[in-house]
Amino acid sequence: MKQAARIAILLAVIALLGSVAWVSGRIEQQSTRDEAQPADVILVLGAAEYRGRPSPVLRARLDHALELYNRRLAPLIMTTGGAGGDPVFTEAGVGRSYLMTKGVPSEAIIVEDEGESTLESTAMAGEIMRRMGLHSAIVVSDGYHIYRVKKMLQFRGLNVYGSPRKELSQGFVRDRWNYFKQAVGYLLWSAGVAV
Repeated sequence: MKQAARIAILLAVIALLGSVAWVSGRIEQQSTRDEAQPADVILVLGAAEYRGRPSPVLRARLDHALELYNRRLAPLIMTTGGAGGDPVFTEAGVGRSYLMTKGVPSEAIIVEDEGESTLESTAMAGEIMRRMGLHSAIVVSDGYHIYRVKKMLQFRGLNVYGSPRKELSQGFVRDRWNYFKQAVGYLLWSAGVAV
């Protein structure tokens, strides 16, 4: 009996590790694929802001979204992200302000400023899109983040195209760690665990 239990546990661990490895590979493939094409909206995932100014990561995402907007791939940009502990500013609000300083008209920017996680931001962005009759999005984020975000939005019935921000590799080990974390997050979300 104990032997059967050990074998079952070993097989479960092997299956889990295999799943993480497979999803990590999918995430790596997606991380450098630019699928940008005409869509209803460019959806920018939030990142840190510093007292009203975008962090370098957020600025790179916003600059990439601006480039796509200027190429006329979508008439709207949606910025996402809540306060993250800041009593005054939100990631989405800072993104909106930054884009306006770059010439994007305020009426072309949609703000989702309540999400405190990827799960919350994608859920709220999906609901905003549904209410506005928008059906497709170009998702802009870091490459390792795109796969999970696409799956979350596709789950809501949206057509989603990934377009990772321009970034330098953080090194083999760091890149693999990011793929691993996103794979675990995706698998937990797939199993119904809010992450």
